[in-house]
Amino acid sequence: MERPNQIPDPGALPRVTQNELDKMIALHQDFLKGKRGGARVVLAYKNLSRLDFSGHDLSQADFTGSIFIEANLSDGNFSNATFFASDLRNANLRNAIFKRADFRGAYVAGANLSGADMADADMREGKIMQRGEKGELTDRKRSGGKGAKTIFTGAKLSNTNMKGAQAKSADFSDADLTGVNLAQADLSGANFFGANLTDSDFNGANLAFASLRSAIITGINLQRVEKQGLEVMGAIDEDDMGVKLEQLGKTLPELLEDHTVWVATAGKRGKQLDLSGYDLRDVLDLNRFPMTAVRAIGANFLSQNLTKADLQSATFDRSDFRDCKMQEADLRGSSLKYAQMARADLSHAVLSPLKFKNADGSVRKQRVDLSGANLRYCILRNADLRDAVLMGVDLTHAVLNGCDLRRADFTGAILRDASFEMCKMDDAIIDLGAI
Repeated sequence: MERPNQIPDPGALPRVTQNELDKMIALHQDFLKGKRGGARVVLAYKNLSRLDFSGHDLSQADFTGSIFIEANLSDGNFSNATFFASDLRNANLRNAIFKRADFRGAYVAGANLSGADMADADMREGKIMQRGEKGELTDRKRSGGKGAKTIFTGAKLSNTNMKGAQAKSADFSDADLTGVNLAQADLSGANFFGANLTDSDFNGANLAFASLRSAIITGINLQRVEKQGLEVMGAIDEDDMGVKLEQLGKTLPELLEDHTVWVATAGKRGKQLDLSGYDLRDVLDLNRFPMTAVRAIGANFLSQNLTKADLQSATFDRSDFRDCKMQEADLRGSSLKYAQMARADLSHAVLSPLKFKNADGSVRKQRVDLSGANLRYCILRNADLRDAVLMGVDLTHAVLNGCDLRRADFTGAILRDASFEMCKMDDAIIDLGAI
């Protein structure tokens, strides 16, 4: 527990400018080289949001209790650095080094740590104490989340090295831990609810009383794991992934031949392609195939690359798009009711309606329907969602900055901690008080 005196509240932390930071980084480099005049970076209890730390060696720096919202720490070296009780929401930490770093009580929700090295990092519980008006010690309110647990909810941790990490009671719910190395880590009491643990390595880890409920556990290595009290109810294994496309006896291009004719002739010839229930995770270059008007109810696209894919006027109800790359995808007029899209990147995607002329000359709009879909921690920056149906959608921690939301219907949507900066919202049906 930290017990410093006169700690400012999270909302009153002094802001550091990029110019000030750059000068401190230069002095820190001299400190690491043992040069006279060098000084270790100590930026405890500061607002460092949206600053650029990328590529620098800031090992041994102290960032206790600071805020790094949307800051860029990618490719940097933060070995042995202190992030005790810091707020790193939506920060970019890709490929950075955090060996033996102190993340106790940190709030890392929605951050991108893909390829980071967190070997032997300390992620146990931790909270900051402060003295009240009468001199008594009280818990200092944190800027994100509640309690003292280290929180990685919704974070992108794919291919991260967390070997030997101390992560007792840490919260990894809804996180992408694809291919992560958690061998010999202490994960007792940790929460992995709904996380993507595909091909992760838990060899020799302590998972006593941890929860893997509803987590994706295909290819997971659980050799020599302490499993006392481990919860696995509802965990999704390979048998739950759907039918392999090879069982149809045709390649996707062959299957698309009849479908292309069906689309070109408005259904008079050919046959609509139905991929409902199929496992499409391993289809190479899937984004290159035109999937306009396909039917794919309950299909599995987990972690697929669908960048710039043609997916308009298709039916994807209850399909799984978690962790998919869908930047600039064309989803005009498609149905995605109750789809699983947590952590998907839909930046600049087009989800506006298709327009059709009726026989009487009037125009009919075919709106994108995302009713009931799971878009937790989804990235929708600059997406076009005009007229979209988003009734009952879960947008917890989603980023919709710069979106066109005109006439979109958010009735009953869950908007907790979602970001709506610089959006066009004319005539949208939305309760901004729910954010």
